Amino acid sequence: MQLFDTHVHVNFDVFHSDIEAVRSRWQQAGVVHLVHSCVEPSEFKSIQALAHRFPEISFAVGLHPLDAAKWHAQTADEIVYLAGCDSKVVAIGETGLDFYKAENDEQQRQVFERQLLIATELNKPVIIHCRDAAREVREILEKWKNLKGESVRGVMHCWSGSPEETQWFVDLDFYISFSGTVTFKNAKQIQESAAMVRSDRLLIETDCPFLSPVPKRGERRNEPAYVFYVAEQVARLRGETVDAIATLTTRNACELFGITI
Repeated sequence: MQLFDTHVHVNFDVFHSDIEAVRSRWQQAGVVHLVHSCVEPSEFKSIQALAHRFPEISFAVGLHPLDAAKWHAQTADEIVYLAGCDSKVVAIGETGLDFYKAENDEQQRQVFERQLLIATELNKPVIIHCRDAAREVREILEKWKNLKGESVRGVMHCWSGSPEETQWFVDLDFYISFSGTVTFKNAKQIQESAAMVRSDRLLIETDCPFLSPVPKRGERRNEPAYVFYVAEQVARLRGETVDAIATLTTRNACELFGITI
């Protein structure tokens, strides 16, 4: 079985003391590739170092919507430079909109669109974080398609939207990635979405160290090896085998990120 964890944050402090053991566990679980997402440019060096230390890690560069206030005149140049000079950069992000508690909606929109422009110019997919903002993200992506004449490629990561919202992004040809939340007992909406996503647009992730899946939910730190439990639950919801979901989602991830395994 080959699994592909499409969204990790293993540069966080909680992994510093035992990253080699964490790696050994993801290898034993069958995780053959990971995409390390980015929150802000201050992380670029640490993420890049991990990607070059471990051949199975690729990474993204970008600015998280909750950090939109940290965008400055040089941020775009920093993203473009690293994405252009390091072949291990396979995406821009994570970017997007998070209106859960934010009071800087317009600033987030501007930073999101700036990163969409970079992704388009570099022909790289975007990793989109979307919380309480599905309609607004959809409107921006549709506007972008109309302005540019072509859709931006990418993935809605750690997806928690309704089936209706899920279909919006599938119709925009986006991939939909499910995390450990799909294993939670009361996550009926997420489970319904996981059951209905078009097969060629389905992905899985951990978003570690957050959101440990059942049966590891009591553990404070999630890790890439646990993507198996996400695959297991998605397989159950779709009436398929774990092997089939692993094969399908790994193939989809390779296609989206331009990776050969």
